[in-house]
Amino acid sequence: MNDTRILLIEDEPDLRAGLQHNLELEGYSIDTAADGKQGLRKALQENPALILLDLMLPVLPGIEVLRQLRAAGHGTPVIILSAKGQDRDKVQGLELGADDYLTKPFTLSELTARIRAVLRRTQVRRPTIQVEEAAPVLQFQDLVIDFKRFTVTRDGQEIQLSRYEAEILRMLVDRRGEVVSRQDLLRKVWGYVHLPTTRTVDNHIARLRKKVERDVDAPVHVVTVHGLGYCFESKPLAEGKP
Repeated sequence: MNDTRILLIEDEPDLRAGLQHNLELEGYSIDTAADGKQGLRKALQENPALILLDLMLPVLPGIEVLRQLRAAGHGTPVIILSAKGQDRDKVQGLELGADDYLTKPFTLSELTARIRAVLRRTQVRRPTIQVEEAAPVLQFQDLVIDFKRFTVTRDGQEIQLSRYEAEILRMLVDRRGEVVSRQDLLRKVWGYVHLPTTRTVDNHIARLRKKVERDVDAPVHVVTVHGLGYCFESKPLAEGKP
């Protein structure tokens, strides 16, 4: 038994009730929401350990729930529950920061295995960007990075980073001056390498650049090294702790 709290956002009553019952038998504490708006509110207010998110939701679609959750800077792990034929949405969900997906119908044993795997990965990697001693505020000529608060401030404007954006940026800054491959980012940031394509990394880099670069077409911080990966080339105005 454990007290891990999971938020299940699913509009189909029978499936929602069945999953809640069976996951509670597995020892999890389950909260539920029947539509996207209610689910987003609970996700933001109640800070569950993990979210099971259906894509086809009333009021607010699952993809939009995930988008708003990540835009608010919440890094709660998310497993997408997707109907067959929704591959495009599943890929989009992964690129927005979902941690895994399951195609309906699925077995309870498969779901619980995915839950355990995602919780293991996320619990292991979270400290890499949350240890205060390893996350100083770094100041550059036109940019301030605050890893503790998951923010960047560019030309006086504070901008919130998503969890994946913060982890990518942290890894690039830690290895500034070195080329970091897409495969290395997938392995270290996402915790596994079987995501659909390295376009996942490219799309996150594109969103990150909109937040840290004055000109995304001529980046000076996060630079592409063609055929190899990415490199953080800027040096802090004053070196903080390593």
